[in-house]
Amino acid sequence: MPVRILPGDDLYPPFTGFPKEALTFLRALKRNNTRPWFQAHKNDYEEFVRFPMQCLIAALAGRMADIAPEFDFNPRRSIFRIYRDVRFSKNKAPYKTNIAASFDQRGRKGPTETPGLYLGIEPGEIYIGGGLYMPTGPQLKAIRASIADRPDEWLEVVENRTFRRVFGGIEGEKLSRAPLGYPKDHPLIGYLTHRQFYTGVVREESACYSAKFPDTVVRVFNDILPLVRWLTRAIG
Repeated sequence: MPVRILPGDDLYPPFTGFPKEALTFLRALKRNNTRPWFQAHKNDYEEFVRFPMQCLIAALAGRMADIAPEFDFNPRRSIFRIYRDVRFSKNKAPYKTNIAASFDQRGRKGPTETPGLYLGIEPGEIYIGGGLYMPTGPQLKAIRASIADRPDEWLEVVENRTFRRVFGGIEGEKLSRAPLGYPKDHPLIGYLTHRQFYTGVVREESACYSAKFPDTVVRVFNDILPLVRWLTRAIG
């Protein structure tokens, strides 16, 4: 049956899987990343890519309501715009060649990024994950202090058997030396040198064609929630 997220929101039909045309469109966009081409095929983007993503998010909203009620799964707000910000980039291609969404915690909007959940679909790859991708300087200091001051709480998250099996560890860039204020032989230096705190899993493109894809996403989000919630507490 159709899903309504909140009173007054649009109704979305049940998610039955992305159509094959969705990834066909994204592949074609990679080869023809120009405004005239996109404008001529915009209806395909809306029908085969954006609308199925909205249906998927509506399905996730229903499944995640009890698991993570603090997160906002909104078919209109959660999807990244397809338009690239090319002002400071050497790559002037105007459009992103994936469809992605981030799910933030309710009431935590602000000028800086906050820990959240992420889903990205592109030709050949699906990425499902979460964490804090671009922490600010103050956020990094707070995270490192929390790791150092309460190591047992941090290790309980990242050394958990399920977390290690599903994700392997924390991804992202690291410093080449110990951060200021921490000795290079600190027992948790491998974590303290991180500049990014996120992780996720890669799935085959074919996974998104299935009506069971929301279940796949929910399982990963459920496994990554302890990390996201720990980071939220750490940065206050």
